[in-house]
Amino acid sequence: KSSTSRSSLSVNNTISVGDKIPDGTLSYFDSEGNMQSLSVAEMCEGKKVVLFAVPGAFTPTCSLKHLPGFIEASEEIKAKGVDTIGCVAVNDVFVMDAWGKHVNTDEKVMMLADGSALFTKALGTDLDLTDKGLGIRSRRYSMLIDDGVVTVLNLEQGGAFTVSGAEDILAAL
Repeated sequence: KSSTSRSSLSVNNTISVGDKIPDGTLSYFDSEGNMQSLSVAEMCEGKKVVLFAVPGAFTPTCSLKHLPGFIEASEEIKAKGVDTIGCVAVNDVFVMDAWGKHVNTDEKVMMLADGSALFTKALGTDLDLTDKGLGIRSRRYSMLIDDGVVTVLNLEQGGAFTVSGAEDILAAL
């Protein structure tokens, strides 16, 4: 028998300010309706990127507050030098596309699917909601990445939405 407990196997180091963003592949639909894959490292190289994550598409806080806040503040955020704003969720690309259309992101925010939670796990922000029937999801966060390095990280605890909104990113820019 192994002396390693199951819980210790799932412990991840969580991304921190000063860390290089791990590479991962996220999916989205472009404006012509073609599915695309995106390397996070390439997206962030030489650019300022805001990534924010939500536990799930179409969920109340995510749909009514978190995503709409970034849509509304997108021009102001980009005016402060941010090249790309991306919303990440552990959902499939079709769900993320439908959600983006439903809330009318109007290409202000990229809807980025992390369908198998590989990028989320690389960040150490995975959240096991299996007991609630939701599987593995992402903790809610917002981060500013400058040339591949995390310069701001607003990571929520539990189901809170107190430090990761668009206004928190704007205050840091």
